[in-house]
Amino acid sequence: MKPRASSLTIKQLRAFVAVYQLRGLSAAAAQLHVTQSAVSVLIRQMEQELGMRLFDRTTRSLQPTSAADNAIEVAQRVLQDMDSLGVGLHDLSKLRRGRVTVACTPTLAKIILPKVIGKFMETYPGVHVDVDDSPPDQFISRLIAEHADFGVGTPDQAGDGIRMQRLMGDHLSVVFRTDHPMAVRRSVRWKELDGMPIITVRPGYGVRPLIDQAAARAGIRLNVAHEVTLMSTALWMTTCGMGPSVMPDVYANYYSPDPSLAVRPLVSPKVPRDIYVLVKSGRSLSPAAQQFVQMLKAERPINEV
Repeated sequence: MKPRASSLTIKQLRAFVAVYQLRGLSAAAAQLHVTQSAVSVLIRQMEQELGMRLFDRTTRSLQPTSAADNAIEVAQRVLQDMDSLGVGLHDLSKLRRGRVTVACTPTLAKIILPKVIGKFMETYPGVHVDVDDSPPDQFISRLIAEHADFGVGTPDQAGDGIRMQRLMGDHLSVVFRTDHPMAVRRSVRWKELDGMPIITVRPGYGVRPLIDQAAARAGIRLNVAHEVTLMSTALWMTTCGMGPSVMPDVYANYYSPDPSLAVRPLVSPKVPRDIYVLVKSGRSLSPAAQQFVQMLKAERPINEV
């Protein structure tokens, strides 16, 4: 017959250990900051639960029985484990220890994370920060599989398994050399790109469906002369005179410090491509992850236009 599980409480164990060590109800009560009668009740409840006497009462003290001698080490170990658990959880809540894993595509991670991670690690040195630099086609699946606490990105379709919170705004822009006739414009309409040889990312890479959809809405024929994998490649190709490139504004401004390049927003339509914090549905963020997200919002790594 399987023995029934004990329903002893932490209060009973603390009372038992205190009485065992101090050999008296009064001294134990003082140590625990409760009344003597409360300690007496806890010991009696524990004896009833175990079905055996733990102390022999004399006129001056309580003497442990052999059952108490056998139980004391286990009781002390349980209380020590519970105290360690409490301290550990308190440290997690106060960000004295813990771990945060952020999923982000490599290109966006380089733009948005370094400054925030540096500040976070300086403020909370006991919390370990990891970055899961996920390819765009694996970004959502990494979150669903819980390889990261949360992600930062611009998903085309997050799906039902992900909840999204807008972090900051972005939009599509076109990059010209400054000697291009359109570089003097404050903005460029999509219709003005009709038939013009341009550079952008390959089909299946993040922003490409958005670019194709915007061109279709504007009723133009998008003449993609060169398809690339990296935005940085598109920019140096534009610098070389191979044509203007179309990409999210955040990438264009981050990767084009070259004064020979001009970044102009695309309008009519103006196409937003906002950046989000993404978390798997049904999952809550740890205190450390929550604080990291708050610092992301406060730091504003990207200036919205």
